[in-house]
Amino acid sequence: MTQLNYDAIIIGGGAAGLSLALHLASSAKVAVITKGALREGATYYAQGGISAVLDAKDSVESHIEDTQLAGAGLCDPDVVRYTVEHGREAIDWLVQCGVDFDRETRPDGSCDFHLTREGGHSHRRVLHAADATGKEIQNSLVSQLKSHPNIDVLEKHIVIDLIIDENHHCQGGYVLDRQNQQVITLASRFTVLASGGAGKVYLYTSNPDVSTGDGIAMAWRAGCRVANMEFIQFHPTCLYHSKAKSFLITEAIRGEGGILKLPDGTRFMPDFHPNAELAPRDVVARAIDHEMKRLGIDCVYLDISHQPADFIRTHFPNVYRKCLEFGIDISQEAIPVVPAAHYTCGGVITDLHGQTDVGNLYAIGETAFTGLHGANRMASNSLLECLVFAKAAGQEITARLNKAYKAPSLPEWDASRVTESHEEILIAHDWDELRRVMWDYVGIVRTDKRLQRAAKRIQVLQKEIDEYYVSHTVNNDSLELRNLVLVAELIVRSAIQRKESRGLHYTLDYPLANKNNLHNTILDPNRP
Repeated sequence: MTQLNYDAIIIGGGAAGLSLALHLASSAKVAVITKGALREGATYYAQGGISAVLDAKDSVESHIEDTQLAGAGLCDPDVVRYTVEHGREAIDWLVQCGVDFDRETRPDGSCDFHLTREGGHSHRRVLHAADATGKEIQNSLVSQLKSHPNIDVLEKHIVIDLIIDENHHCQGGYVLDRQNQQVITLASRFTVLASGGAGKVYLYTSNPDVSTGDGIAMAWRAGCRVANMEFIQFHPTCLYHSKAKSFLITEAIRGEGGILKLPDGTRFMPDFHPNAELAPRDVVARAIDHEMKRLGIDCVYLDISHQPADFIRTHFPNVYRKCLEFGIDISQEAIPVVPAAHYTCGGVITDLHGQTDVGNLYAIGETAFTGLHGANRMASNSLLECLVFAKAAGQEITARLNKAYKAPSLPEWDASRVTESHEEILIAHDWDELRRVMWDYVGIVRTDKRLQRAAKRIQVLQKEIDEYYVSHTVNNDSLELRNLVLVAELIVRSAIQRKESRGLHYTLDYPLANKNNLHNTILDPNRP
């Protein structure tokens, strides 16, 4: 058994985790733990961009108003203001890190950032690097990471569970080295959950395979409250193709004039919202879902072909190239699209510095519930949240590093009562069933009956998965499934409690919002 000691361990290597590591590197010994390669997280695949007030015609107040409007009454006003007011600072820091955002030459000859507009925004305030903003940010942060000897990166490692002492403080975690199938113990003064969301709990998702809700599940088992898990954002437009998995078609295409159409070419979004294609994502996703169910069709179509071909290839090179791989020339024809699970708006409850209910345990990024997104995340606010709260957490952790600390000798991982599994079919079967149950019963449109059915099936699956976990040697698939089924339970429990339709939670039994329900759905593991 190996024990490694650090000042801080950061679980997750996306924008939130890497930004925090860089903020801490000058004063702390840091470990960044990633389940796969360093570039496999959700940040790397983010296409659209990051929102910030940079245009003279825009304002902080406008960005705040748009965010709160999208959040359907549940955004925390103080958190929204804090995040938005730190937007330009976050952009300046990214530029210092080498992020090369697209720029444009203006009529007066000056050159500045090219800003696009996405759903829910009343102004152009989304910075981007073509249609691969996340890739540019991730690569730049990784490059910065390599210059810091104080940062160790443990790739292809998955955290099994956090280690909590008798005083309800986190002391580190048990980590499975996936390549060597060895469990190591990491002791740390501070532990940070930055492991992203839980899109893989659904059958169809835009998320990468690593998005299995690990941070949320670990925090719950450690005693942290979670909030608003019923609000799962479905991205309206993912490429519909049998071999494309779930390739996201950036919202910026709609921001630059893309039109949603039925198979016969009829435009339908003006019937659902005055902002048509630029309505908030929940509205667009429900509209597409409605039309697909009404007509019994497999997909709808997103058409940008009326724009000049050079404009399309310049602004959306990755989407253009990817679609062309599947025989779709988006400069000549419409793109077949369907909604897919995209973003977990709820998560582990934190304060403005990322601190959770457990001492020395922080959560940032999609794993966390800060209060920024409310009942629906506005486009391109997520990367902004990652950067702002990574810096806030970094400042608090750095301030606390001055206190004396001696790494404890933590108990070893006990595998004396488990055996190797010779039948992985249970994992494969339960993984498939769980994701289908969530898609069929806890998707874009819900009912009480569907939710109750989901709750019963999840309860059965949980028992099977827990029995497997305690009986067999841990592996990546069983750990991810254990986390996913717990997150599924939290989503369903939260959805059952909300007896109204608000933001991303839409139920046919309560189709209207209820002004008496202007509160967060909080679940507490200490109060079943």
